[in-house]
Amino acid sequence: MKLTITREQLQEGLVAVAASVPAKTTLPVLSNVLLEAGPDGLRLSGTDLDIAVSTSVAASVEDEGAITLPARKLVEIVRELPSASIQLASAGEQRVTIECGRSRFKLLGLPREEFPAFPAVDFTGGWKATAKDLHKLITHVAFAASTEESRPILNGVLWELRSERMRMVATNGHRLARMDIPVAGGGGEEADLIVPPKALEQIRRLFKPEDEVEIAKTENHLGFRSSNTQVFTRLIEGPYPNYEQVIPRENDKVATADKAALTAALRRMSIVASDQTHRVRLAFANGSCKLSVQTPDLGEAQEEITITYDGSPLEIGFNAAYFLEILKYIPTDEVRMTYKAPERAATCEPVGWDDPAAFLALVMPLRLVD
Repeated sequence: MKLTITREQLQEGLVAVAASVPAKTTLPVLSNVLLEAGPDGLRLSGTDLDIAVSTSVAASVEDEGAITLPARKLVEIVRELPSASIQLASAGEQRVTIECGRSRFKLLGLPREEFPAFPAVDFTGGWKATAKDLHKLITHVAFAASTEESRPILNGVLWELRSERMRMVATNGHRLARMDIPVAGGGGEEADLIVPPKALEQIRRLFKPEDEVEIAKTENHLGFRSSNTQVFTRLIEGPYPNYEQVIPRENDKVATADKAALTAALRRMSIVASDQTHRVRLAFANGSCKLSVQTPDLGEAQEEITITYDGSPLEIGFNAAYFLEILKYIPTDEVRMTYKAPERAATCEPVGWDDPAAFLALVMPLRLVD
C-alpha cells in the first residue's frame, strides 16, 4: 500500500470512524482502524461489533492495499502533524510508514483478514430519507430513551417507517417523546425497528443535512449509506411497549407558557429540590403558575410565572430534570401543556411551529405527598 493524502482529509476520515472504535476490548483488532487504499481513494472503517462505520476520503493511491492500525495512536499522530501532504506506505510486513514534512513514524498494524466483516445489507428496495429529516427525528426523540439495563427494550428508539411518514418514539417510563415527519416516496416496506441511540448519534454526526441517505435492513442489522459513508448497527430485538396507551386523550386543562420563563423558573426551583426525586410542585390557576419546592433537610423556594390557563385549579408534581429536558427540545418559544389530574400524565407540544413535523412529549407526574 502506498498513497499520498492531505492531513485534513485523513483527519476527517479518522474522526468519522474513531467514535465507533471501542476504548477497551479483549479483541486487539477492534482497537484498530481498517485502511483500504483503492482506485477511488482511501476507505477507513471501525467497529465495536455493535456499530460499524466506514467512510471514503480522497487520496492519491500509488499502490493499492489494506492494513489495520491502532486507531487512538493514529488519530493522535495525525492531529499533531503540520498541515501538509502525508505519505503512507506499507511493505509486506505489518508495518506502516507515515511521513509528513520532516516527521516520520512507523506503526505496527494487524492484517486486514483479522478485521471483522461488515453486515451484508442489501440496499436495493430499501428506504430513502434526507439526513436533515433524520437529524430532526433523532435530536427531538433519542434523548428520552432509557439508560437503565432493567428493561433493555426501552434502551432503544422505536422507528416506525410507513409509506407516508416516519415516526420515532422513545421513553424511559417516566417521560416520552414522539415525532412524526411526512415523507414522499420513501420506498421500502413498512417496518418497526428498535435502534440503539448510540447508533442514531453516529447518523446525526456523520451525515450532512443535505445528504440523501439510503436505509436497509437484514434480520438483525440496519444499514445507512450516503455517497461516501456507511453506518451499520445491530437492532434491538423484541416487542416495543404499546406507547399509544399512555398518551392521554382526555386532558381538559390547558396551559400555554413562555418556554424561556418556565425553563428559568424550573431551573431555579430545582436547585433546592431533592437530589433523589427532583420534585417541584406546580399550581395552576387564573393565569398563573406557582412553582414551589419543599425539601425538609435543605429549605424551600417559590416562584410565580404568568401563563394562559384554561381549566379548574390544579396542583401537580414533576421531576424537574425530566420536565427541563423536554422543554429543551420544544422547538418554539411557547409551549402548550395539557393536564387531567395530579396522577395523570401531562403532555407538552410546541405552539406555532411552522414545520411539517409534529412533536409531542409527555411526562409522568410525581406524588406530592410521600
